[in-house]
Amino acid sequence: MGAFRDNTQAWRFEQTFVDPAGEPRLVFADYEDQNGVCAILHVEADPVLRGTGAARQFMQALIDYAREHRLRLLPLCGYARAWFRRHPDQGDVLA
Repeated sequence: MGAFRDNTQAWRFEQTFVDPAGEPRLVFADYEDQNGVCAILHVEADPVLRGTGAARQFMQALIDYAREHRLRLLPLCGYARAWFRRHPDQGDVLA
């Protein structure tokens, strides 16, 4: 698993994971700034990573990053909304 990063030029949070075959795969979340709130527009993981926990680990890294940088998140994509519904204990970062 690679380091979580904010690719500000692409308006994207990114993290690289290794798939079962040992190949690096990117998990990312596109976002935009909506009046100081970080709106999560789309979360995507390579399908080959399904069942590996990569998307879950990515979301936790995103939450940790938001806390560290005092970001408020607004989950607009279906995956991010569902993730926060399943993890209400992480709601302190929600706008």
